[in-house]
Amino acid sequence: MTVADTHSTNTDPDAPSLMDAFDFQLRTRMIFGPDSINRLGELAGEIGTRRALVVTDPGIVEAGHVEKGLSALKAANIETHVFDGAQENPTTENVDQALAVAKRFEPELLIGLGGGSSMDCAKGVNFLYSNGGRMQDYWGVGKALKEMLPMIAVPTTAGTGSEMQSFALISDAETHVKMACGDKKASCRMAILDPILTLTQPSLVTALTAVDALSHALETYVTRKRNKISLVFSMEAWRLIATNLRRVFDEPDSLESRGRMQLGAAYCGVAIENSMLGGTHALANPLTATYGIAHGQAIGVMLPHVIRFNGHTHGQLYQEMLFDIQGTGPDVPKVESGAAGLADFVASLIAATGLSGRLSDLGVSEEKIPEMAAAAAKQWTGTFNPRPLDIPALEELYRAAL
Repeated sequence: MTVADTHSTNTDPDAPSLMDAFDFQLRTRMIFGPDSINRLGELAGEIGTRRALVVTDPGIVEAGHVEKGLSALKAANIETHVFDGAQENPTTENVDQALAVAKRFEPELLIGLGGGSSMDCAKGVNFLYSNGGRMQDYWGVGKALKEMLPMIAVPTTAGTGSEMQSFALISDAETHVKMACGDKKASCRMAILDPILTLTQPSLVTALTAVDALSHALETYVTRKRNKISLVFSMEAWRLIATNLRRVFDEPDSLESRGRMQLGAAYCGVAIENSMLGGTHALANPLTATYGIAHGQAIGVMLPHVIRFNGHTHGQLYQEMLFDIQGTGPDVPKVESGAAGLADFVASLIAATGLSGRLSDLGVSEEKIPEMAAAAAKQWTGTFNPRPLDIPALEELYRAAL
């Protein structure tokens, strides 16, 4: 027995000990507040920027958010160019198109303005502009050899937490496989969190991103890689998201609720950076690749089932999450209901967004399950799930969700 063992009061043998080692650095400066996008030029100027490339999508342009950003950059005398071709689940083709614009204008700063897709596309450009090659060369962790351009993220959704992560999720345009390309050098220098920008989201986008953020809080809290730092961010994100998710649908103009959701999503990004994700994301990616189901929708179907699955061995962690939100609403289950109670509560939150709760409603057929389970077994995120996942277990989870 070590000295650390004699001082531990932890009843969960899998829980991180106070003496467990960790290496934590918050690499991204967070700027939060209504109208904070108006500071974009000022903040870009602090980095010494003369030319910037904004990576965004047509919907963000139409909403007027790009014009706000461009006005702020113009006021700071920063020459700015725009690539507005990012799409949902950005592909290697999107990145290549944006890269061509970057090579033409030689920016000193990249700005990802939009949802996770715009931010990921901007990170993808940064990998290739700074290091060369193809996105496939950076699939994995730490494969970039050269420093990258500084980047500012301006999220317009409350979902992926990409603004606080060093990962770019890019789909191979030919195989449709989603590649997680991570490197600490790809971390954003700053993240501007302006909740006003999230008010213009269509209801479906709000639903898809909110459910994704909800899953991030739940998954990062239980992963095998969790530590004392990641747990702090996971739990605070859970508080913010679990108690405000319904409100953004009941009161869509509530800036307070929108702001809390946006902060929760950003905190999840910090947690992901330190603890990774789990089985829900491993199961969701083949659904998107095979059936084109939106990521948030795929997450929403699978999340309650993964909670129940993990609860057989890690129920105490889910009880801790229920304990933390006791008294915040009449529909919050009692702590003793454990993983099953939490799964039901999460399912009710997802239902409140209007997303489907069954795979069969989304056109998924049982005959495809073995193929998808085999693909899910190859997903990196699944290796961090607290309860081991093999192909039979993944098949069982898909069938439970039918």
